[in-house]
Amino acid sequence: MRIAYFDCFAGISGDMTLGALLDAGADESRFRRKLAKLRGIEFDLRISKVVKNGIQATDVTVIPKGDESHRRLRDVSAIIQSSDLSDKVKARSIDVFRRLAEAEATVHGATPEEVHFHEVGAVDAIVDIVGASILLEILGIEQVVCSPLPIGRGFVETAHGKIPLPAPATVELTKGIPIYPAGVEGEPVTPTGAAIVRTLASEFGEAPTMTVQAVGYGAGKSEFPFPNVLRVLVGESADADLPSVERVSVVETNIDDMNPEFYEPVFDKLFAAGALDVYLTPIYMKKTRPGSLLSAICPIERTKEISDIILTETTTFGVRISTASRRCLERKWETVRTKYGDVRIKLGFMGDRLVSASPEYEDCKKAAESHGVPIRRVYDAAIAAYYAKHPR
Repeated sequence: MRIAYFDCFAGISGDMTLGALLDAGADESRFRRKLAKLRGIEFDLRISKVVKNGIQATDVTVIPKGDESHRRLRDVSAIIQSSDLSDKVKARSIDVFRRLAEAEATVHGATPEEVHFHEVGAVDAIVDIVGASILLEILGIEQVVCSPLPIGRGFVETAHGKIPLPAPATVELTKGIPIYPAGVEGEPVTPTGAAIVRTLASEFGEAPTMTVQAVGYGAGKSEFPFPNVLRVLVGESADADLPSVERVSVVETNIDDMNPEFYEPVFDKLFAAGALDVYLTPIYMKKTRPGSLLSAICPIERTKEISDIILTETTTFGVRISTASRRCLERKWETVRTKYGDVRIKLGFMGDRLVSASPEYEDCKKAAESHGVPIRRVYDAAIAAYYAKHPR
């Protein structure tokens, strides 16, 4: 498990995030090539070394060119989706912007779709957020952990006029995140920085147990009595000796007062929101009442969406959230032809070795119904066809 720990002792912003990840060893040329895949915006990128209170750090400045019009969520999403970046980078980036839209909408009394992003929808914010996702991919980061966030005080000028610090959108984004007073006038944590860690970090607190392999410092633009830099530690967790291990969230709740007929739509919504697995376990609750343990396993970045669905779609008043390590076989698909029609085979590999071959249930069910035969007959025919093509 490759981890990035964001040590935000001086706060976090979009440009600080880019600088820290580049400083931690991400290849600059590769980063620039991937950023160039963004269509619909024009910008220059200035990257240099600076010294902050004796600490050398990487400073990143985005210089917009051309139109700086205000954008809505759909405009930003269209720019990201039209790029040739990986699906994971696109999804991460859009998730961050969606969090920003939700925070701005709460502050302004609007819906996320109606909000004009103003500053955070400008070219520099798009580059900061998409760039952070690109750099995490380049560094092979599988989990982000973040320290508590330092909050400043005072006022700042925005498109809406003078507003208090921390900015209202930042306050919304830090709900549920540990914060503490930085003791300075200014903005150590910007809305963009808060949105990045709120969306991408799976945990907030002390540094996890890890073997540090690289350290990066990203420079901020403000001057504080302390070095205004974001420090990122990159390394391997205790799971590094196991191949193909990833961290996931496990969201659970105990239920004893819900109509069992309601579970099916709950399952459907959880899977649609990105759950990797959803299941029920029979349990006994207080006063020996029979109940069900509802469990949903999901990617770390989908934890909020999954927990929201459980809280709103079931009768529970709370959920438990934990993280776990998950090791999976590498999955591939192949289609075989049988006398009942084509059937997809799900293949599981450990390295180059095939360890599992399983016909797709829905394909077998459809073929069995259309030919009026038991599903096991289609299943056996599919397995036989696969191994006839690929002898053991």
